[in-house]
Amino acid sequence: MEVKHCLIAISLVFMILILLPHSSTSEEDSIKITLFSFLQKLSGNAVKFSQQLGWDISSNPCAGGWVGVSCDDNSSSVTTITLNGLGLSGIIDAGIICKAQSLVFLSLSNNSLRGELPAEISNCSELIHLNVSHNELSGNLPSSLSVLKDLRSIDVSNNNFSGELPEQLLKISGLESLLVDNNQFIGSIPVFNFGFLKQFNVSYNNFSGPIPDGNRFGNDSFLGNSGLCGTPLRIACPAAAPPVEQPKKKMPSRLQILMYSGYILLVFAILLLVVFVLILKNKKRKKKIKEIKMGESKKMVLSTTSQNNTTSFSNGYRASNRSDNYSIASSVDRGGAMASSESLVILKSPVNAGLRFDDLLKAPAEPMGKGMYGSLYRVMVGDGTKLVVKRIMEWMISDEEFQKRMENIDKVRHPKVLSAVAFYCSKQEKLVVYEYQQNGSLFKLLQDAQRGKSFDWSSRLNIAVGIAEGLSFMHNKLQDHGIPHGNLKSTNILLNKNMEPCISEYGLMATDNRNHPSPNKVNKDKDMRTLKTDVYSFGMLLLELLTGKLVQDNGIELTKWVNNVVREEWTVEVFDRALLAEYESQESMVHLLQVALKCVNTYPDVRPTMSQVFAMVNSIKEEEEERSLASEF
Repeated sequence: MEVKHCLIAISLVFMILILLPHSSTSEEDSIKITLFSFLQKLSGNAVKFSQQLGWDISSNPCAGGWVGVSCDDNSSSVTTITLNGLGLSGIIDAGIICKAQSLVFLSLSNNSLRGELPAEISNCSELIHLNVSHNELSGNLPSSLSVLKDLRSIDVSNNNFSGELPEQLLKISGLESLLVDNNQFIGSIPVFNFGFLKQFNVSYNNFSGPIPDGNRFGNDSFLGNSGLCGTPLRIACPAAAPPVEQPKKKMPSRLQILMYSGYILLVFAILLLVVFVLILKNKKRKKKIKEIKMGESKKMVLSTTSQNNTTSFSNGYRASNRSDNYSIASSVDRGGAMASSESLVILKSPVNAGLRFDDLLKAPAEPMGKGMYGSLYRVMVGDGTKLVVKRIMEWMISDEEFQKRMENIDKVRHPKVLSAVAFYCSKQEKLVVYEYQQNGSLFKLLQDAQRGKSFDWSSRLNIAVGIAEGLSFMHNKLQDHGIPHGNLKSTNILLNKNMEPCISEYGLMATDNRNHPSPNKVNKDKDMRTLKTDVYSFGMLLLELLTGKLVQDNGIELTKWVNNVVREEWTVEVFDRALLAEYESQESMVHLLQVALKCVNTYPDVRPTMSQVFAMVNSIKEEEEERSLASEF
């Protein structure tokens, strides 16, 4: 019989090659050979099936008439094979049929197919739907299915599959339907993202353990698994084992009690000595402060110079009369005494009319956060205006340099960059005052998105474009001064009343210009490298927007993780699942990811400038708008 089958197979292939008309292309010949070979394996070399299906060797499979075969109209490549309920009793040879890499739909249900589902099924790289239900297939489900990135549905129900359900199936981010009921699978159910699945059934297998959290499917999806427990089944999972009771300790002896008592008394005596020394030092410090204050002016002297819009004050400013409120004055007091020549410089702003340093010091202040380089406070001055005060500590820069830097930044104004209202400088610390933005920061927006709040692709792309625009403008205008942002991160991207991005705290980081030959001759290469640190930080912002992961939130090495995923050609796994759920085309996301990876290049000289970055990001937005406009017509 085996010799007879081999002769039939050879005859079929020979007939295909001999009977083909001369006008047929080699591609059409290849399709015919592939389909006939695949059907031979499925049917166990039974010739009757090709006649039953109307598979005529002299006709074109893609011209119609070949039952169960559909092709792409433009490329004449096979896209669909549907051979359901034909009584086929052979095996699935994926190595043959996956030569047709254009195949997107394969359905072989309700037959008597035996053997395993081959690992070579992963060679059908375009496959979207796979249905081999109601057969006699056995063995393990191949983990290579996870390679099929476009797979949307898998139906292997009503077979004899065994082993554990592959964890690698979790990598198929777009999977919408998984039906594995009525098999012999064992082990625990992997923790799928049930929010993406529309169909899910693991009933009547041998699964065990708790049903994963996040499940939203009903009782019918889990029946017939005696080892399963938890919601929605009425079988409660067993409670954790009680802690092992520790053996009772022996009572200490009299000698041990005396020894331990001696140790306690010794420690207590040392503590009393330390407290006494601290009290003595505190009294001396208070006495010294009192002597200093006795020699200082008792009255605040404020003088306004109209030429430079500067308000000067003496060291004797008063703390707020309201002892229950925290104030900037109390914070500054702890920072050290200030000389009478120090001043609050008022800059041009619609919110600073009549603002005096005395008002700022006495206003109730609410601490908003403390970072590596200073603290942030929210204050409300007398007329109800809300301001934010950035307090910078230990910045080794002279008063003149700081004032010149702030004035240079103030001359360069852009709607996407938050301008300072005023600034103050002393030897111990520096204060910069901004208008309060009530809609929070990009960091908070991304945090809310992690908790399920909507943050759609269009909003994220608009924010990316806005930041790039503002940063590019500032780099171009301040390039000669070598002033970057220096600390660009999601907490420093605020949202104005129109939910547009606004870059805050620009230039509040020191840059080293000591190697410049002279104030009028700037080292362009060094300044460009300084500005490239902002490019890297902007790339990190793009990665946060694309992945939904926060660098400051969990401290992960985001760039390393993204590069590893992209290197393994799992690019879609990088993106925030919330974006993949609401945005069908990932083309724009992939393009923006490419920009981000250029920005975070290890070598600063290889990174693009912010002007180039803005052009690339804005181009992505324009293409997105054109596609959206075209889809409306």
